[in-house]
Amino acid sequence: MRTSRVIVLAAAALVVSGCTTTITGTPIVGVTEQLGPKGPVPAGLDRYYGQALVWRDCRAMAHDDESKGAFATKGVECALLSVPLDYTKPDGRTITIGVLRQRASGEKVGSLMINPGGPGASGMSAAVYIAGKAKKTALVQRFDIIGFDPRGVGVSEPRIECLDDAEMDAERVAPSLDTVPEVEADNKEFAEKCAQRSGGAEVLANVGTRDVVRDMDVLRSALGEEKLDYLGYSYGTRIGTAYAEAFPANVRSMILDGAVDPNQDPVQQVIGQVKGFEQALDAYFAQCAKCEVKTKARLEELLKPLEDAPLKVDDRALSLSDATTGIAAALYNDEYWPILTQALKELTQGKGDTLMLLADAYLGRDDEGEYTNLMAALTAIRCVDEPRITDRAQLESTSREIVEATKGTFMADTEPQLPALDTCAFWPVPNTSEPHQPKVAGIPTLVVISTTGDPATPYAAGVNLAKSLNARLITYKATQHTAFLDGSSCVDNAGVDYLVELKLPTQDLTC
Repeated sequence: MRTSRVIVLAAAALVVSGCTTTITGTPIVGVTEQLGPKGPVPAGLDRYYGQALVWRDCRAMAHDDESKGAFATKGVECALLSVPLDYTKPDGRTITIGVLRQRASGEKVGSLMINPGGPGASGMSAAVYIAGKAKKTALVQRFDIIGFDPRGVGVSEPRIECLDDAEMDAERVAPSLDTVPEVEADNKEFAEKCAQRSGGAEVLANVGTRDVVRDMDVLRSALGEEKLDYLGYSYGTRIGTAYAEAFPANVRSMILDGAVDPNQDPVQQVIGQVKGFEQALDAYFAQCAKCEVKTKARLEELLKPLEDAPLKVDDRALSLSDATTGIAAALYNDEYWPILTQALKELTQGKGDTLMLLADAYLGRDDEGEYTNLMAALTAIRCVDEPRITDRAQLESTSREIVEATKGTFMADTEPQLPALDTCAFWPVPNTSEPHQPKVAGIPTLVVISTTGDPATPYAAGVNLAKSLNARLITYKATQHTAFLDGSSCVDNAGVDYLVELKLPTQDLTC
C-alpha cells in the first residue's frame, strides 16, 4: 500500500438449519454438546461459560478460497461461540466466534487451541493446516485440534471491514503520497471507513487482544476443559502471553513460537522487523551465486522504475509497493527462496507475474479479486493493542529514530518514513493495551521457540519473552518465521513431548 497504516509493518450471525440433540458424550456433526462450565467462572458470565456448542458441517461457514478448501477437509466440524461484545456489559450485545475442531484420534489429553498470528489470520483454517502437518505425531492422537477466528476475523461476526475489493486494488497501484498532509488525510479517511463499515466505535473498541483472551477462556470452558493447552505463532504469542497474565491458574501448557516481545513499543518493533528482513535478504543473496539477481544494488535498480511506471501483469499492474510486499513475503521462509529467484528472474525480463502472486497471497486476494479481511483486522487490532503517537514532537523524534536505525536497508529504501500521523492516531477509540512486563505469577513453565534468522519476529524477542515468562527457550538455527511443525524433528519432538506429556525440553535447547 502507498502508506504505512500502522507504525509497523452491519452483519447478521450465521444461522445453519438442522435438527439437534443434546448429548453429554462424544459428539457427532450436527448435534448440540454441553460440557461446561469448567473451571472458575467470572461474575456475570455463567451463561457464556456454560453454553452449548452446536457442531455442524463446516462447509456452510466457508467464505473465501482458503476456508472453502480447509472447511471441506474430512473429519472437521464447526460451531459458533457466543460472547459479549463488551465484557463490562455481559448482559448487553453478543457477538459470535467461529470455532473448528478436529477430534483426537486416540486417548484424549485435552483440546489444543491454536492461533496462527497476523493479527487477523484465521485460526479455523490454520488448525486444519497444522493438524495436517502434525498427522504423524501424537498431537492429533491425543488432542482435539481447535482453531478459532478471533473476534472481527473470518467467520466471527461482526467482521472488521475497511476497504472493499475495488478500493484495495486501487490502493495498491495508487501513486505514492509524498507530503505529510496527504498521508494524514489518507490515514484519517481509512480510519473513518473502518469505523463505518465494521459496525461503529463500540465494535472497534473491543477487538483487541484483551478481549480475545477472554473469549478463549469462555471457549476453554465450553469445550469442557479445566485447563488451557495452547499453540500460538507470531502475534499468537501476544495472545498467549496475555492469557497467561489474565488467567494464570487456567493454563496447562503453552508453546509460543515466533515471539512478540511484550515489553517492546511499536517503534522498536518496526526497527526490529526492518533489520530482520534485511538479514533474511542478505542470507538469500549469500546463497544466490547462480541467480539472475545477486545483489541488493541490482534488485533496487530493477525496482526503481516501478515507482513511476507499474509493470503490466495481465489486466493489472505491479506497483513498487506490491513488488516490495511480494519480496518480503518470500523472505518469511527459505523454502520460498526458489520462488523468489523465479520472481526476480522474471523481473529482469520485464515480467511481474510471480511477484504479483506473492503479494496477492500476502494481502489475502484470491483469483476472483476478493480479499479476506486480514489486512483490515491487522490494522484494527494493532490500533487498540498499541499506544499511538499523536504528539508532533514525539512523532518527529520517533521518525528520526526509525530513519537512523534502518538507514540503507532494503525496506527503508523502498518504503521511506515520513513524519506523519499514522492511521491509529485517527482511530475513534483508545488503545486497551500497553507494552509491559507480564505479571504471570503461578503459571506453569511454558515453552518459547525462537528462530535465529526470523525476519518478522527477531530472535531477541523470543529470548526476551522467555525471560519475561520464566519459560524454557528452544533456539532454532534457520532463516524463517516460526519453527514448530515445520520440518525440524528436534524442535517438533521437544514440542510434542511437552504438550502431550508435559515433559519440558532441556534448558536452552538448540536445534
